[in-house]
Amino acid sequence: MKIKILKFSLLLMVLSTVVISCKSDDDDTVAFVEEDRTEQQVKDRDSLLLYLSTHYYNSGFFLTGSDHKYTDIVITALEEGETVPENHTLLMTAVETRTTTYFEANYEYYVLNINQGGGDSPTFVDKIRVRYEGTSVNDALEGNYEVFDSSVTPVDFNLQTDGFTGGVIKAWQLVMPSFNASATSDYIIDVNGNITFGNFGLGVMFVPSGLGYFSGTNTGASYDNLIFKFELLQFEVEDHDNDGVPSYLEDLDGDLDVTNDDTDGDFNPNFVDIDDDGDLVLTIDELIPTTYTVNTNDNEDEPVLAANEFERSRTQIGGVITIKTVTIVDSDSDGTPDYLDPTFTTNYNEI
Repeated sequence: MKIKILKFSLLLMVLSTVVISCKSDDDDTVAFVEEDRTEQQVKDRDSLLLYLSTHYYNSGFFLTGSDHKYTDIVITALEEGETVPENHTLLMTAVETRTTTYFEANYEYYVLNINQGGGDSPTFVDKIRVRYEGTSVNDALEGNYEVFDSSVTPVDFNLQTDGFTGGVIKAWQLVMPSFNASATSDYIIDVNGNITFGNFGLGVMFVPSGLGYFSGTNTGASYDNLIFKFELLQFEVEDHDNDGVPSYLEDLDGDLDVTNDDTDGDFNPNFVDIDDDGDLVLTIDELIPTTYTVNTNDNEDEPVLAANEFERSRTQIGGVITIKTVTIVDSDSDGTPDYLDPTFTTNYNEI
C-alpha cells in the first residue's frame, strides 16, 4: 500500500533537506533541493483553503440511517455562479481547523467528522484497522479525480513504525486518535469469524504535503496536498518491544514522539528497548505480574484493572478465562517507576 512509506531507521532519522543528484549524458549534474517546509506550507494552505471553499459534500445524506461508509461521502466542485445545493454543505464551513508543529514548521490541517464512533479511540502509536480512500487536492483543483490509494476491505496499519515495519504519514497519527472505533457491542461476528462493524468513526482529512509525503511522489507528484476518506473500525494497543509497557506510555515527555525518549541513553528509544533504564534487569521483570482466573460458568465478573495495570494475555477454556497482567510500580516512592529507575533492580518474576 502506498500509505506505508515512512520506513526509517531509529538510529538515522529522516534529514530535513535531501539533495539528489541526477547524472546526465555529459556528466553534468542537476541537483534537486527539497523545498523549505515553512515556505511550502504557505502554498499548501492556500491550495487547501481554495479547495475547501470551492467544494461541498452531501451532508444531508448522513442525517438519516446509520453505519454509513466512506464510499457514501460525495464531494462535488462548486461551479462558478452556483450556490451550494440543498442538503449539502460547503466543506469550509463543515471542517474543523487544527494546527501542529512538525519538523519545526507550523501546519494547518482540516478534519470533517461525520461520525465519531461508539468505542474507544487509539493513541498515536497504536495499530488501527480501517477502510479508506486517498486522493489529491492538487489534482482535484485541476478537474481531475483519481484515487491513488484505497482499501474497500479492512486493512491494518501501524501508526508508529518500529524501524522494521511500515508506518503511516504524520497526518494519520494526528487525526486517527481524535476518532473512536466501533465498540465491541457494535460488532456482529458470523460463524466463520467475519466481523461486520457498526457505529465506527467516519470522516475525511484534508492535509498539507508536509504532513503527508512532502517531496515524495507516492501520488504521482511531489508536494501534493491530500484527502483521505476513512472508516476507523478497530484498534489495538501496541507494545512494540513487548516489555509490558504500552508504547503510548513510553512517550515520557508527552510530545507525541516516542523516538526521542531514551532513559538510559543507549540510542534505543524506550518503546523499542527491553531494558529501559539500563540496569540489566529487563523492563518486563520490573513490573509486578498478576494472574486472574474468572469462571464465567459461575457468573464471575472480570477484574477491573488499576490505572497502572495492563493486560498481557488471556485464554479461555470451557468458560474459564485466565488473564495475565503486569502493574507498573514505584516501590521507593521517589516519583520514578521501578522500570525507569536504575537504582532499583528487583526482579519481580524471581520473587
